[in-house]
Amino acid sequence: MRVEPYLYFNGRCEEAVDFYRRAVGAEVLALVRFKDNPGTPAPAGAEDKVMHARLRFGETIVMASDGQGQGSPSFEGFSLTLTATSDAEAERLFAALTDGGQVQVPLMPTPFASRFGMGADRFGVLWTVATQAAEQKPGKK
Repeated sequence: MRVEPYLYFNGRCEEAVDFYRRAVGAEVLALVRFKDNPGTPAPAGAEDKVMHARLRFGETIVMASDGQGQGSPSFEGFSLTLTATSDAEAERLFAALTDGGQVQVPLMPTPFASRFGMGADRFGVLWTVATQAAEQKPGKK
């Protein structure tokens, strides 16, 4: 069993998919528009909106949709975490994700990671970026 986050961007899903692809190298595995769903009429005016998208961030799958496409997206009570393999990678990922967003905890050394930071991206999704501690890296003892 796996838990895979499903994010609803209320009309901005395609923009979000493109942002994550460019910012952190997310791979688009699927992107289905409402008009492409046989047998189910698309919501009025939403024919070209994203009904379902599937993205791969490294080894993790995140799904996304425009949902009902009404109002502003609301992402509260959770964050998505990217674990970088180096401080340089953490710095690059953090800068890319918070570009146009808001830094909440600047990227800095902590007792549990050589780099750790939190920020909301331009869509309001909260991201935690951390460098994997040496004792947790595969092959390290």
